[in-house]
Amino acid sequence: MALNTKDYCAGFRHEFKSFATDAIHVGQEPEQWKSMAVVPPISLSTTFKQYAPGKHAGFEYSRSGNPTRNCLERAVAALDGAKYCVALASGLAATVTITHLLKSGDGIVCMNDVYGGTNRYFRRVAAEIGYDISFVDCTKPEELKAALKLNTKLLWLETPTNPTMKVVDIEACSAIAHEHSKDLIVVVDNTFMSAYFQRPLSLGADICMYSATKYMNGHSDVIMGLISVNREDLYEQLKFLQNALGSVPSPFDCYLCNRGLKTLPLRMKQHFRNAMAVAQFLEADPRVDKVIFPGVPSHPQYELMKRQCTGCPGMITFYIKGKLEHATAFLSNLKLFALAESLGGYESLAEHPAIMTHASVSENERMQLGITDTLIRLSVGLEDEEDIIADLDQALSAAHPKK
Repeated sequence: MALNTKDYCAGFRHEFKSFATDAIHVGQEPEQWKSMAVVPPISLSTTFKQYAPGKHAGFEYSRSGNPTRNCLERAVAALDGAKYCVALASGLAATVTITHLLKSGDGIVCMNDVYGGTNRYFRRVAAEIGYDISFVDCTKPEELKAALKLNTKLLWLETPTNPTMKVVDIEACSAIAHEHSKDLIVVVDNTFMSAYFQRPLSLGADICMYSATKYMNGHSDVIMGLISVNREDLYEQLKFLQNALGSVPSPFDCYLCNRGLKTLPLRMKQHFRNAMAVAQFLEADPRVDKVIFPGVPSHPQYELMKRQCTGCPGMITFYIKGKLEHATAFLSNLKLFALAESLGGYESLAEHPAIMTHASVSENERMQLGITDTLIRLSVGLEDEEDIIADLDQALSAAHPKK
């Protein structure tokens, strides 16, 4: 089952130049500290002494700006090929902050298959306070064009989508949106891909955002959101909102996420390698109905994935044969995989979207999206490939025992 690196990377875009070097060095210069520390210190102070009223060394109050957060933001901006980045307290805090760029009555068009929390926020919070929200399958350009209205100010994309792993053409959707209105803001939730595998800003998007809780941090010990932009006007507005809304991460969490970035290239390569092996195993297994993984030719947007991405993360969705009881038996019998929400950590996780991450999505909408009782989402971790597959095999056997 072992894979050759050239085999699983064949046909994908080339890696971004100096990615690993930037991840380790940008924003980390020892010269910025009096101590010349190689690792940026954790600055816990909530306030900073001023030379005179209004005259300071760049920091005044830690909500407005913090030295440790500044190091993280500079590093993330470099990895995204962006000029600016702002760090927030969570991925949903980033979503809320971006939405605050608009005013009541403005329209938001959102990809119909997105993270359950994004769906819940737009439907049950943003819509209730006056935003005009509509959901559309953005893999179909004609449906996206039809959904754009005079009041549409923001297009929200997620690719690959959560949980059915649809791949959205960022360049094509951005072109459609900007042709409709030059003021329309295109946002891409890049959580599944990380900056290592996909750079939405280079494909025409205006904003790239993350739940950094996942791959960007990579260790399942930080809740955080990130927003990267190239446009100075958007950055100034987002920086204002970061301070005005106050949803900022702690310095310690910024330190941890900054540390996680240093191994991002290594982690993502191994996630891809392990996920490819798992996808091939599941595709060949008669106990599985269907596998959805953009890194294999059976995926309907495989060629698009290769054009706009340098690889694939460890996210795999599959339909187990049978009914809810078979999915439950499979998940209950996993030993190496933890039955848990979230994704992108070094450990392998498995979950049931209809009951867990997407329970807030209406049953009718779940059925339309294909989020059925037999749909299972895997976040393939960094364990040994053979152990990962052995665990899946024994859990499938428990769900489908031989008679």
